[in-house]
Amino acid sequence: MEKEIKILKALAHPLRLDIIKLLVNNENLCVCKIQEAFNIGQSNLSQHLRLLKDANILIAEKNGGWVHYSLKDKKIIKLLELLDTF
Repeated sequence: MEKEIKILKALAHPLRLDIIKLLVNNENLCVCKIQEAFNIGQSNLSQHLRLLKDANILIAEKNGGWVHYSLKDKKIIKLLELLDTF
């Protein structure tokens, strides 16, 4: 039950939902591109990305000096589609 609660809490913020939707359409993005898309500060973005990563929604991979984020499991897309039906 704890895993489910963590996922639902991570999805409970509009910006985090938007980050996931951005990654659905772009598969893999560096932090700088995510930051550009939402025009928010790096520290604020880092907190949101950490929560999504801690909920096992995102994975982070270092590529040189950059960190790239992508969806850990495509099942999250099905969950978002289901939520859109309510």
